[in-house]
Amino acid sequence: MTQNVTSFPNPPITEALLDIRVNLPKEITLDTLATFQGEIKERFPTKKEKYKWEGGVQFQAGGAPKIIPSSSGTIGYLFHAADGKKIVQARLDGYTFNKLKPYTNWEEFHSEAKELWEIYLKIAKPVNVTRVALRYINRIEIPLPFKDFKEYILTVPEIGDNIPSALSGFFTRLIIPNPDIQADAVITETMEKIDDKAKVLPFIFDIDVSRKYVFEPQSDEIWQTLNKLREFKNQIFLNSMTEKAKELFK
Repeated sequence: MTQNVTSFPNPPITEALLDIRVNLPKEITLDTLATFQGEIKERFPTKKEKYKWEGGVQFQAGGAPKIIPSSSGTIGYLFHAADGKKIVQARLDGYTFNKLKPYTNWEEFHSEAKELWEIYLKIAKPVNVTRVALRYINRIEIPLPFKDFKEYILTVPEIGDNIPSALSGFFTRLIIPNPDIQADAVITETMEKIDDKAKVLPFIFDIDVSRKYVFEPQSDEIWQTLNKLREFKNQIFLNSMTEKAKELFK
């Protein structure tokens, strides 16, 4: 992977997330996490509860599937910036920094995420880190009309010969491992409703790259790994876009 990454004046990123999963000491509670806001209230004045929903189906040999009732509970808090463009999450299972459009650059995003992580470290005192991840959700407005997605996007669903080629919707999920950095990328693609007025097709290209590994919470290896994940993400994005698509981001 190359270190030289093309940057675009008008990137299609609608949301970028940096996520760090942890194990916390038993004595750390929701009340502990609520004190996080005291350190950031001027920048993130709004606090909301973060919920986790669980449920499922249990299959039994020789019997009907058993529905496991859904349950929910508060697992942490979301702190929103006044303009709604940034969110920091302090949870019992980890920390996340969300940056909504406009996205400026990696250096600014990384720097603020790390600063807020240091506050989470001080308050939550994690025992260890178990997973680190980056997720970039891109919304690419493809001008209409066009004949083939591959005029713009190279990583797309294929339709076999002798099948009507009109497409009103799709949902594709690809999992791509990278053994060199012991990471995985989950690429999710879909399309939103065509905007007839703007004459564009909104194409969602969602890249979630992660590595499961046990890190020391204070270790620089966490941030070195996140840099490698960013390179992996960029490799996927840049090699999935045609030159025609890249022109849309300039």
